[in-house]
Amino acid sequence: MTIRFDSGQIPAVDRDTAVREIISASIVPVEIDFPAHEGPVVRGAISDVGSLRVCSIKSNATKAERTERLARDAMEPSVFLGLQVSGSSLVVQNEREAVLRPGDLVLYESAAPYTLVDADGIQQVQIRIPTASLGLPGDVLRMISAVKLSPGHPVADLAAAYFRRMAARPDLISQPGAQAISQPSIELVRALITTHLDLAAPQGDAMHASLRLRILEYVRANLRDPDLTAAQIAVEHHISVRHLYNVLAEGGISLGGWIREQRLEGCRDDLARAGLFTTPIGAIAKRWGFTDPSSFGRSFRAAYGLSPREWRIMAHQDPAGLAELRGQNPSRS
Repeated sequence: MTIRFDSGQIPAVDRDTAVREIISASIVPVEIDFPAHEGPVVRGAISDVGSLRVCSIKSNATKAERTERLARDAMEPSVFLGLQVSGSSLVVQNEREAVLRPGDLVLYESAAPYTLVDADGIQQVQIRIPTASLGLPGDVLRMISAVKLSPGHPVADLAAAYFRRMAARPDLISQPGAQAISQPSIELVRALITTHLDLAAPQGDAMHASLRLRILEYVRANLRDPDLTAAQIAVEHHISVRHLYNVLAEGGISLGGWIREQRLEGCRDDLARAGLFTTPIGAIAKRWGFTDPSSFGRSFRAAYGLSPREWRIMAHQDPAGLAELRGQNPSRS
């Protein structure tokens, strides 16, 4: 689905209120400053691609601020990948500042206060990704927020070109089947983050700096293996099991809990796929490493508030209701 809007089509008397409400409801609740002599001038398109929301906005807003109060709202915690389109802007979060020029990429989190500033009008492509879908430790996200992401590096250049083209063609990404690019897009953002951490760390510390991410990527690639163990993971990374648990604990991650959450997300997404509607639920659970159907059903309901069968039916018959359910239960998305 793609939402297009142009503030010029809104009656002048209603424009300021309407623009703020659209941005709050469609992108993120923020406090916005527009030039007093002009009022809001905003044009753009907002598209959903699987779990991603792609926002391509041109505006005369000089400042957008997600305050301490707004950062504690009920919005599902999300990460924004910002791509500067033209001019220059300033992104501030976690006591850091990033000055962006055309083609630069930056990340910022919805769950912490941030400020975007551009005297000539904020012009960014913004990719909103649920934090849970990105599946990275919170301390890693805090470490890279409001930091330019590896400018000039091949992965950063590829990501910038890819997301610029995605935002430029909302007619394409709203076509049937476009949801298939959601997960690869998220994986590209993960690669961008990992690359940045490797380059930013001192040479002797690069391997250690990205160890937790490399562990999680290995686990993510082997989620479907029901026999995946801590010992196997440790051997693959040439560390002890104790060190494995310590590395993950530094990021607030419980290995068993994280594996279960990622497997449940894989099952949840497969249950919503039209092409898998006739595939038995037990087969999908087994495909994601669950060997006990009863235990899987209990875990799924505890995570998402519905049984796997109820989730599948709702995903195909009432997707709007399912989206509303996710919004009401952000910890279950």
